[in-house]
This record gives sequence, structure tokens and C-alpha cells, in this order.
Amino acid sequence: MFSIGDFARHGRVSVRMLRHYDAIGLLRPDRVDAATGYRYYAGGQLARLNRIVALKDLGFTLEQVGRILDDKVDTAELRGMLALRRAELEQRITGDRARLVQVETRLRIIEKEGAMPANDVVIKSIPAVRVAELTGVASDFEPQTIGPVVGPLFEQLCARLTQASIDIVGPGIAYYEEQPDGSVHVHAAMPVNADPAAAYEFTIVDLPAVPQAATVVHRGSMDEVLEPWQSLGKWIDANGYRSAGPGREVTLEFTEDPSGWVTELQEPIHTA
Repeated sequence: MFSIGDFARHGRVSVRMLRHYDAIGLLRPDRVDAATGYRYYAGGQLARLNRIVALKDLGFTLEQVGRILDDKVDTAELRGMLALRRAELEQRITGDRARLVQVETRLRIIEKEGAMPANDVVIKSIPAVRVAELTGVASDFEPQTIGPVVGPLFEQLCARLTQASIDIVGPGIAYYEEQPDGSVHVHAAMPVNADPAAAYEFTIVDLPAVPQAATVVHRGSMDEVLEPWQSLGKWIDANGYRSAGPGREVTLEFTEDPSGWVTELQEPIHTA
């Protein structure tokens, strides 16, 4: 039998919390001394305490915790519930981190307003290229929306090309087309030397040549691509050009660490 202080120490919670759990009927002491009012807990009650704390830390309200425990959920069911809740929280954390990256990017852009772009813009022609591609739909152009679509598309495309014994003969190309409803048609493409065939689980198309494109090289994660794209857009406008079609993102170097990625941003242009 533990005093409330000792039970709190073994359970790594506060005495105040245990008193609150007692008050709301979530974790009653095993015995209360009638003369002194001191609360005493049994060692076996640590199991219920662990469940309470785990469920609470995963975002369940104490009322929900009480209902879950009163329903006598067994260990396997509880483990499943906790795994699902953990996955939801991890997804939320990933989304929050992505939003934080974009906030920091916007701040850097704001801080550099009025300054000339630091990246070297090169105007060049881009030859036509035959690609195998997969497509998907993103709700908008925000990086945290595009990324979860285009990344898996490239993984699936590479796997299907391997299965079809088709070699990749050039760097990956991503390009995006805005739809009338505001959504974005996402293309993940790999250059190939192959003819279209109905048996393939991907599409083979010819991307047309671009007579004139403004290009800039971005080094680092695509989570940080907003700044160079905006710099390129400002350069195009400031130098008397206009956009002439969907831009392309061409992966020149791909590493396990996204900070090592090298990507050429290509914007078709014409004279205004």
C-alpha cells in the first residue's frame, strides 16, 4: 500500500493530479483512513494510472478517458486505440512543421523585399523530351499540399518503370497545371526511351520544346522552393518578360538528405 505521495512518485504524476482524479471518480484511492482522511493506493492501481496518463497525453479528454476505461477495453484494443491516436498526432505534427517551414520562408522573403534576387537567372531553350509520368491532384499550390502528392507519385513511377524494365535516361521532372476549380494537376515525370503502350501502368508523353525559359538553380529541400520561385517571378517581370506556360522543376541531384537536393526551376517566357 502506498501513501498518495509515494504513489505519485512511482507513477510520475503530481499529488494534485491524483486528488483531482479522485474528485472526478477517475482513480479512487484503494483505501481512505477514516480518522485522518489520508489516501492510500495499491500497487495494482498503477496500471490504471498508466492508461489514464497515456490516453490524456494523446489528446483524449478526462471524460473520454473515463468512458474508455469503464468500458473495460482490453490491452489489445487499447494498444490499437493508442496507435491510431499516435498516428493522428504525428500527422498533425508533420503538418505543423511544414507550416512552420513556410512561415519562415515567407519571413525571409519579406525581409528581402526591395533587394535584387541573389540567384543567377539563365535564359535558355529546353529541348523536347519523352517522359513516362504519373499524375495526381492537389487542392492548391501550397508546398505542404503539393509535396504529399508529388513525392509518392515519383516513388510509384520509379517502381513501375523498374517492373516494366524501362530505363530512366534523365533527371526527374515535376510540373503543375492549374485547373478551373483552383485545384492543381500534378505531374511526376521521368525521361525514357520507350514508346507508349496500353500495358504500362503509367503514361508516356512528349513534353514539347520550350524556345525560351528563365531558369534558376535551387539547392536544398523543396520545402524551401517558394523563395527561388518568387525571385524568378520577380526577375521575369522586372526584365520585361511574361510567363508562357507551366513551370518545371528538374531534379539535377537527389540525395537521401533533402538539404543536398539540386533542382533547376524552369519558367517558359516570352517578351511582354
